Amino acid sequence: MPVRWFSTVVDCRDVVAQAHWWAQVLDWRVAEESPEGAVVAPPSDAGGARRPGPVLVFVPVPERKTVKNRLHVDLAPPPGSDRAVEADRLLGLGARRVELGEPHPSFDVFADPEGNEFCLLSGEHG
Repeated sequence: MPVRWFSTVVDCRDVVAQAHWWAQVLDWRVAEESPEGAVVAPPSDAGGARRPGPVLVFVPVPERKTVKNRLHVDLAPPPGSDRAVEADRLLGLGARRVELGEPHPSFDVFADPEGNEFCLLSGEHG
C-alpha cells in the first residue's frame, strides 16, 4: 500500500493568524490552535465526520521568510466563479499580488500575509 498525503506544513511567525487566514481563504476550519502550532482542515460533512484529505499545519519559526518558496499551493476558483472575482476576494482578505514579469494567461501569483507564495488558477481548473 502506498503512503498517503497527510499534511502540508507551513513555517510561520504567527501560527494562529496564519491558520485563521488560510481557513478563511479555503472555507475550511481551524481544527487545532495554540502558539506551538495550528491545524486547518476541510469542513466536516453533514454527519459531522471530517472530510478526507490533507490538512495544513502551521508551525512557529523565529525568522521571517526571505526567499521564494520551493513548494506552493495552487488554488482554483469554485465552480461558477472566475479568477478575477476570486482574486478580488483574496486581495480583500489581505493577500498581495506577486509580479513575475509578464502576466500568465492561466494563473496569478499571490502571497499570504507572511509572504508565502501561492497561485490562483483560471476557472478551467476548478
